[in-house]
Amino acid sequence: MDARRIAVVDRDRCNPRKCGHECIKFCPRVRAGEEDTIRLEDGFLVIDEDLCVGCGICVKKCPFSALSIVNLPAPLEGEEIHRYGVNGFVLFRLPVVRMGSVVGLVGPNGIGKTTIMRILSGELVPNLGDPRAELDWDEVIRRFRGTEIQNYLERLAAGQVRVVHKPERIDLLPRAFPGTLREALERADERGVARELAEELGLSDLMDRKLSELSGGELQRVAVIAASSKEADVYMFDEPCNYLDVFQRMRVASVIRGLAEAGKGVLVVEHDLAVLDYLSDYIHILYGVRGVFGVVSHPHGTREGINIFLDGYLPDDNVRFREYSISFGRRSTAERVETLPLVSYSGLVKEYDSAFRLTVEPGELRAGEVVVAVGPNGIGKTTFVSMLAGVIEPTSGEVLAEDVKVAYKPQYVRPEQDGTVYSLLKSMAGSQLSSSFFRAEVLHRLGVDGLMDRRL
Repeated sequence: MDARRIAVVDRDRCNPRKCGHECIKFCPRVRAGEEDTIRLEDGFLVIDEDLCVGCGICVKKCPFSALSIVNLPAPLEGEEIHRYGVNGFVLFRLPVVRMGSVVGLVGPNGIGKTTIMRILSGELVPNLGDPRAELDWDEVIRRFRGTEIQNYLERLAAGQVRVVHKPERIDLLPRAFPGTLREALERADERGVARELAEELGLSDLMDRKLSELSGGELQRVAVIAASSKEADVYMFDEPCNYLDVFQRMRVASVIRGLAEAGKGVLVVEHDLAVLDYLSDYIHILYGVRGVFGVVSHPHGTREGINIFLDGYLPDDNVRFREYSISFGRRSTAERVETLPLVSYSGLVKEYDSAFRLTVEPGELRAGEVVVAVGPNGIGKTTFVSMLAGVIEPTSGEVLAEDVKVAYKPQYVRPEQDGTVYSLLKSMAGSQLSSSFFRAEVLHRLGVDGLMDRRL
């Protein structure tokens, strides 16, 4: 395989029975007589990467958007770690696990973090980029001879490393364990620290509740406690701060840092740069194309790694993985430009039967402003936003928003209809969905344009 170009066929989208095989008919290499460049095997499309010239015509002609042709930077040649089948997703390089340190992984979803954790936990033996190969750990270790990760892989292959993994999908916990929080933590507690961690993370008053009765933030903390309570050499945490407020994130980060300070190896996937800055000793940046390929950068110190991620340019590989850099500007109140208020509200009060009472001081939302509500969970942020959006009525006070349409994105997203992403967005956006501006500035930027035919 020419590692500088990869071709990926999404088999969930590719449907040769319902198309005119435009990818084959319009391929210049096929038309020139190289019929093996694109062909059908066992009902699916196969692209020969050695024959492909990377023109991209097949990508544009495919009616199902099932094809991707990507030219890779030269430094990646020969650094394939694992490939999922012919014309499948490819992962390049692995992060380094360091005992006594927290190694952070930062980057978009869909570019190999699950594969990384499966390999480093010993669940998956990598095929080193050849999907037809069935390698054993000895062959894999020979590939990494003389590198920093060699010793870890040797111990992993010999069964001398025990790995604990905190998964991303915490919503599955109640299905896996239908009992109470107390029973779940007692079952996981191999180090005798679960009760102490529950106190530290604010769950000690919920011990007799069933997991199915806990919120997303509470389940996240349960998952962190359960993983941290097990006896292991290496701990892996997949997005441990989802659903948590800023105070809870710092407490969870403190628990995870405690494992490293005890001499354990810790690998953390996290999108919150503030948490990574506080938590990590080293950072690997993940970049690539979702569902096509993913690349793990060489390790960097925390500050340097975060700055590289914000800049969008990786000097080691001479690759710009983002078209723009991210900068945080400082604004003073003197720079504020007075604009017309869109929404104004008097002093609002919302009371519930549970005796919870939210009091809101008078205020307003002006055109062109971004207003952020910051605070711990459970003190009324969602209630406040719901009153402004007109979803719930205040007990007293009034929200004034004449001739203003309010779009409201709730905290928890639960599909209430059975259909495709396209049908849902069509019912919300109407004709705007087909406008080039909306598709370019909203759908493409959020990566939704490739999900339109998926079911909710």
